Amino acid sequence: MTALNYKSLIREVPEFPKPGILFYDITTLLKNAAAMQSLADDLASRYQDRGVAKVVGIESRGFIFAGILAARLGAGFVPVRKPGKLPADCFEVKYSLEYGTNSLAIHRDAIGMGERVLIVDDLLATGGTAEATVNLVRQLGGEIVGLDFLVELKGLNGRSKLAGYDVHSTIIYP
Repeated sequence: MTALNYKSLIREVPEFPKPGILFYDITTLLKNAAAMQSLADDLASRYQDRGVAKVVGIESRGFIFAGILAARLGAGFVPVRKPGKLPADCFEVKYSLEYGTNSLAIHRDAIGMGERVLIVDDLLATGGTAEATVNLVRQLGGEIVGLDFLVELKGLNGRSKLAGYDVHSTIIYP
């Protein structure tokens, strides 16, 4: 299946969650077994020779793709969550949003020094969440081999916050 076919499986919902926003709903792709199998195959083949030890998934939809990819690569899965959601000792990083700040957390023992890490999420928009996750992985001593997103909203220029890293998006919207 090509990226064009994946794109055709994403439902566009106008005016959600508020007026002026066009929401790209991936649940219509997720429920398609053939598309999920194809996407898993495509992603696994892209990263199979990169020595990935851990796949980091960003809360919450990133968990879906990161978990599948970790299993396919024989790697561990590491969740990055909102503060207060992980039970053990964590590193936390704050990052800026359009209006205000947010935080993400990772267990301090999730990644070993020098381990090769792939960061995965469903969406690259402004890049703040991905950049914060990069900072968490680097605090733990992980070596980032790439960042992978199902969808990228190119017009929001999130890729600019990830300069110097291998960034891949399966579907790119203008």
